[in-house]
Amino acid sequence: MSIVVESMPSPQPRVSPVAFSTALAYWLKLGFISFGGPAGQIAMMHAELVERRRWISEHRFLHALNYTMLLPGPEAQQLATYIGWLMHGTAGGVLAGALFVLPSLVLLIALTWIYLAFADTPAIAGVLYGIKPAVTAIVVFAAWRIGTRALRSGVLWAMAVAAFVAIFSFDTPFPLIVLAAGAIGYLGGRLAPDKFRPGGGHGAFVASHAPALIDDDTPPPSWARFGWRSTVVHLAAGLAIWTLVEGMLVMLLGWHGTLAQMGWFFTKAALVTFGGAYAVLPYVYQGGVEHHGWLTGAQMIDGLALGETTPGPLIMVVAFVGFVGGWTKAVFGADSLALAGVAGASVATLFTFLPSFLFILVGGPAVEATRHDVKFTAPLTGITAAVVGVILNLAVFFAWHVLWPDATEAAPFSGDFEWFPLVVSIAAFVALWRYKVGIVPVIGACAVAGLVFSLLQ
Repeated sequence: MSIVVESMPSPQPRVSPVAFSTALAYWLKLGFISFGGPAGQIAMMHAELVERRRWISEHRFLHALNYTMLLPGPEAQQLATYIGWLMHGTAGGVLAGALFVLPSLVLLIALTWIYLAFADTPAIAGVLYGIKPAVTAIVVFAAWRIGTRALRSGVLWAMAVAAFVAIFSFDTPFPLIVLAAGAIGYLGGRLAPDKFRPGGGHGAFVASHAPALIDDDTPPPSWARFGWRSTVVHLAAGLAIWTLVEGMLVMLLGWHGTLAQMGWFFTKAALVTFGGAYAVLPYVYQGGVEHHGWLTGAQMIDGLALGETTPGPLIMVVAFVGFVGGWTKAVFGADSLALAGVAGASVATLFTFLPSFLFILVGGPAVEATRHDVKFTAPLTGITAAVVGVILNLAVFFAWHVLWPDATEAAPFSGDFEWFPLVVSIAAFVALWRYKVGIVPVIGACAVAGLVFSLLQ
């Protein structure tokens, strides 16, 4: 008689807790390698944290991602903050979010100083001559990419066109466009919900079923449970930091001083960045170029190019704006331009990202308590549609400056037409759209082309 022995399923191995120092090492590494925009950064975190390290499960990762995509601000940085907070509490979240942007801040400060100090040298001028049309192509590509994903009905297309006309023809402030689009979306979601269904996000991921440190059924840790004391403490700490820094800037330089105005302006910018960094760029342009005069339109294009070539969220272009503003306004006198630039970049970065930390530390416990997927609401769908029109306006503005560099508002097509930037822009767009070439290689190739062309002139 034969005996059949049934094999018992082997228990799934448990994932060991992650040391705080190990997590910090990863967040710092991510800050140096997070190229590719929000989609690339989110995919990078998914591959590393969900698939390879198994620090968090697929469901919990997407749960956090859905929440951050509802918020104003850079969703990839907020996602890093959320996961760091879920793993190691407030300190883990703050350090994860800070390390995501600090390498980019340091690199942008160094590059902006080189840009301002040596912009007139032939080599630097030639490189910028090739990069500017590449930036124009990148912004057009962003409008196309967001538009094809978000504009799922004729109503949303009409909202995009209306937003373009409002900002292009009437110079309507960006926050008003956001508020109007949100209001229309809210009413449309109630009256015609089928017209305001959200488009796709950053794409689907392949689920992994191996056990994770933060698994589907892992209860939230004590700090991730809602409590009024924690909520009040985090809100009070955030407001205290804002009040302390802004108050010091006002006391030292006055309310109308450049740094105090930067603190107030970038706080407002942080609250209207629905739709990603490309959406807030027109607002930063309106304030930084037209209202405050911190930089010129041509410098704004150069800043976006530098932001595209550094790791971290693209919204870090605010550090460039702050550096150039501090330098241009000589905040600390003509002999301390570099110090003024560093102060401006630091102020712009702090006030842009401070609300993002509060959104996670204050809102995270409520999200963990629901455990339901958070969807784009109809107001946000309307805002995203308007954002497409706003980004297209930005592309038109960049193209105008690049193709007619000597033109003015009074004579919009005066001066010589630059044919070389047009060729570079078309080639860059085709590379991005047709051949799926990455942004950094496209910028590098265009920079080389601009350098060679300028040296041959």
